[in-house]
Amino acid sequence: MTADSGTHAGHGEAVSPVSPRTPELVLCAVDEPLAAAWTSAVADVGGSVRVHRGSVLDIAAQAVVSPANSYGWMRGGIDAVYARAFPGIEQSVRSAVLASYGGELPIGESVIVPTGESEPAWLISAPTMREPGERLPADTVHPYLAARAVFLQWQRGQLDSGSVASAVRTIAMPGLGTGVGGVAPATCARQVAAAWQEVFGANGHLR
Repeated sequence: MTADSGTHAGHGEAVSPVSPRTPELVLCAVDEPLAAAWTSAVADVGGSVRVHRGSVLDIAAQAVVSPANSYGWMRGGIDAVYARAFPGIEQSVRSAVLASYGGELPIGESVIVPTGESEPAWLISAPTMREPGERLPADTVHPYLAARAVFLQWQRGQLDSGSVASAVRTIAMPGLGTGVGGVAPATCARQVAAAWQEVFGANGHLR
């Protein structure tokens, strides 16, 4: 798959019946407030969702989530970590955004691009802000929209080799908007849980 052929949640066909109903979702936090918020959210979510206290890159996952901006710049926060770990990933994201969206990826959509590594092989870019460094308002719903885009990408997205669901068993997700965006950890955690329920419903075994 080339960067220019990156797929997104709005396109693609239904997941094959042999695919699992949900991915394993690993919610990652390097600081205690976010870890505590994730843990509280997981208490209300059954199924394959767990919390990891540490870097998103510690996880044996096939995909990692980039809560970037709409233009695909990856210069700060976790995106800068990805840019160092996966040389050329920023250009791959920007190329996919240009090919599928004309250069600006709307909040609530996502693209998936190869990292160039065997694991994680894929990066899902789902913006939480339009402009780099944007401070989000307290009543933002962008973490929900970004998480929903990630889950729809897994559920509906297509790669050159087949469905995203068949290629990705585990997704490692950092906080969405909790860094530069200034979103409260509890707000982020609640919205990610709501997005999981919205996309997977009973299949996600939410109580």
